Amino acid sequence: MSDADVERTDGRGDGPGPWWADLGTWGAVALIAFGALAAAWVHFRLPGTSEEVAPGYYQAARVITIGLVIAGGTLLGRRRDRAAAAEETQEPERA
Repeated sequence: MSDADVERTDGRGDGPGPWWADLGTWGAVALIAFGALAAAWVHFRLPGTSEEVAPGYYQAARVITIGLVIAGGTLLGRRRDRAAAAEETQEPERA
């Protein structure tokens, strides 16, 4: 058996990513809105809210933070893509 026949598995394979990895901009907006709604739910102590409100605010803040990070990453990626496209159009063609 040669080295070409041996499959190497060192644990660096592409496994399933986090649940929020492919949400995109609109998914990020939805997470931010859902987090704000959850924070309002806790603030007004609507049914289902526990006596201690700190964990509820914490969970809402986590959801909002994930949404903000996704939105920022998406927008920065678009900005880089636009800058790269503009840079390609400005370079003169070489013969």
